[in-house]
Amino acid sequence: MNWIAIGTLSDIPQRGARCVDTPSGKVAVFRTAEDRVFAIDDHCPHKGGPLSQGIVHGAAVTCPLHNWVISLETGKALGADEGCVRTIPVKVEGDLLFIALEAHAHKAA
Repeated sequence: MNWIAIGTLSDIPQRGARCVDTPSGKVAVFRTAEDRVFAIDDHCPHKGGPLSQGIVHGAAVTCPLHNWVISLETGKALGADEGCVRTIPVKVEGDLLFIALEAHAHKAA
Protein backbone atom coordinates (compact mmCIF):
# COMPACT_ATOMS: atom_id res chain seq x y z
CA MET A 1 0.00 0.00 0.00
CA ASN A 2 1.08 3.56 -0.66
CA TRP A 3 0.65 5.29 2.71
CA ILE A 4 0.49 9.09 2.55
CA ALA A 5 0.98 11.25 5.65
CA ILE A 6 -1.98 13.61 6.09
CA GLY A 7 -1.24 15.26 9.46
CA THR A 8 -1.58 14.41 13.11
CA LEU A 9 -4.35 13.03 15.27
CA SER A 10 -4.38 16.32 17.18
CA ASP A 11 -5.22 18.14 13.91
CA ILE A 12 -8.71 16.65 14.14
CA PRO A 13 -10.91 17.46 17.14
CA GLN A 14 -12.66 14.57 18.88
CA ARG A 15 -16.01 13.93 17.13
CA GLY A 16 -14.74 16.04 14.23
CA ALA A 17 -13.34 15.70 10.75
CA ARG A 18 -10.77 17.02 8.32
CA CYS A 19 -11.06 17.05 4.55
CA VAL A 20 -8.07 15.98 2.44
CA ASP A 21 -7.77 16.55 -1.31
CA THR A 22 -6.45 13.50 -3.16
CA PRO A 23 -6.06 12.64 -6.85
CA SER A 24 -9.24 10.52 -6.57
CA GLY A 25 -11.30 13.24 -4.87
CA LYS A 26 -11.93 14.63 -1.42
CA VAL A 27 -11.50 12.29 1.53
CA ALA A 28 -13.06 12.96 4.93
CA VAL A 29 -10.96 11.80 7.89
CA PHE A 30 -12.92 11.43 11.12
CA ARG A 31 -11.91 11.13 14.77
CA THR A 32 -14.41 9.65 17.19
CA ALA A 33 -14.80 10.47 20.89
CA GLU A 34 -12.76 7.29 21.57
CA ASP A 35 -9.94 8.50 19.26
CA ARG A 36 -10.73 5.94 16.55
CA VAL A 37 -9.89 7.27 13.09
CA PHE A 38 -11.76 6.53 9.85
CA ALA A 39 -11.50 7.81 6.27
CA ILE A 40 -14.29 7.80 3.67
CA ASP A 41 -15.13 9.72 0.51
CA ASP A 42 -16.39 13.18 1.44
CA HIS A 43 -19.76 12.94 -0.28
CA CYS A 44 -23.03 11.52 0.93
CA PRO A 45 -24.46 8.80 -1.34
CA HIS A 46 -27.83 10.59 -1.23
CA LYS A 47 -27.21 14.04 -2.72
CA GLY A 48 -23.43 14.44 -2.40
CA GLY A 49 -23.45 16.43 0.84
CA PRO A 50 -20.08 17.13 2.51
CA LEU A 51 -19.81 14.40 5.15
CA SER A 52 -16.77 16.13 6.67
CA GLN A 53 -19.17 18.85 7.85
CA GLY A 54 -21.53 16.35 9.49
CA ILE A 55 -22.02 15.39 13.12
CA VAL A 56 -19.91 12.45 14.34
CA HIS A 57 -21.61 10.13 16.83
CA GLY A 58 -20.22 6.75 17.79
CA ALA A 59 -18.73 5.25 14.61
CA ALA A 60 -21.11 7.12 12.30
CA VAL A 61 -21.58 10.54 10.75
CA THR A 62 -24.84 12.34 9.98
CA CYS A 63 -24.86 14.22 6.68
CA PRO A 64 -25.48 17.94 7.21
CA LEU A 65 -27.87 18.20 4.23
CA HIS A 66 -30.57 15.56 4.73
CA ASN A 67 -29.62 13.71 7.93
CA TRP A 68 -28.54 10.44 6.33
CA VAL A 69 -26.42 8.44 8.78
CA ILE A 70 -23.31 6.79 7.32
CA SER A 71 -21.24 4.11 9.06
CA LEU A 72 -17.60 5.19 9.30
CA GLU A 73 -16.59 1.52 9.53
CA THR A 74 -18.33 0.24 6.38
CA GLY A 75 -19.34 3.35 4.42
CA LYS A 76 -22.94 2.06 4.29
CA ALA A 77 -26.01 4.19 4.93
CA LEU A 78 -27.72 3.10 8.14
CA GLY A 79 -31.41 2.73 8.94
CA ALA A 80 -33.91 2.74 6.09
CA ASP A 81 -31.58 4.63 3.73
CA GLU A 82 -29.62 2.75 1.07
CA GLY A 83 -26.29 3.63 -0.47
CA CYS A 84 -22.62 3.64 0.39
CA VAL A 85 -19.39 5.55 0.10
CA ARG A 86 -15.87 4.22 -0.37
CA THR A 87 -13.84 3.57 2.75
CA ILE A 88 -10.11 4.33 2.69
CA PRO A 89 -7.52 2.52 4.82
CA VAL A 90 -6.12 4.71 7.57
CA LYS A 91 -3.42 4.11 10.14
CA VAL A 92 -2.10 5.98 13.14
CA GLU A 93 1.56 5.79 14.12
CA GLY A 94 2.10 7.69 17.33
CA ASP A 95 0.29 10.98 16.58
CA LEU A 96 0.81 10.78 12.78
CA LEU A 97 -2.08 9.90 10.44
CA PHE A 98 -1.72 8.11 7.10
CA ILE A 99 -4.19 7.10 4.39
CA ALA A 100 -3.64 4.56 1.62
CA LEU A 101 -4.30 6.08 -1.80
CA GLU A 102 -3.53 3.17 -4.15
CA ALA A 103 -5.05 0.18 -2.41
CA HIS A 104 -8.45 1.45 -1.34
CA ALA A 105 -10.73 -0.53 0.91
CA HIS A 106 -13.73 -2.16 -0.68
CA LYS A 107 -16.68 -0.13 -1.78
CA ALA A 108 -19.50 -1.32 0.45
CA ALA A 109 -22.19 -3.27 -1.37
